[in-house]
Amino acid sequence: MSMDSSNFPYVWISFAQSPDHDPVRDFEELEANLKRGEPFVLLSDSVPAEDHEHSPEEKKRTSLWMKENKAELHKLVLAMIVIEPSAAKRLAFAAFSMLFAKFWGYPLMLASSREEGMEIAGKLLAEHAGSTAA
Repeated sequence: MSMDSSNFPYVWISFAQSPDHDPVRDFEELEANLKRGEPFVLLSDSVPAEDHEHSPEEKKRTSLWMKENKAELHKLVLAMIVIEPSAAKRLAFAAFSMLFAKFWGYPLMLASSREEGMEIAGKLLAEHAGSTAA
């Protein structure tokens, strides 16, 4: 996974794995965004490979990191928006979205195009800004 925060609060994630991938770096990047103290939206037009297995060490590290950062994730990450053109694949992801939200503390939303994903993200950010201004 790699993260592009250059258009914060729109943070793009790629799940493409390179041979020199460092999972610790993924958490450092996400943590850096949390430290900004401002709400943001995660977007991705790629999905994890179906055959990707996390090692026991990665699972343990993720679990510990989640416990330490759950409150900030819930407060600052408004959603993860996955862009998937295939209606069948979006339907499959929809079933997974409840488990995702329970684990990560923020919703998993689906969009059929990049434009729709950006529109959803913009609405979430505007709604949050409006609710905190009141």
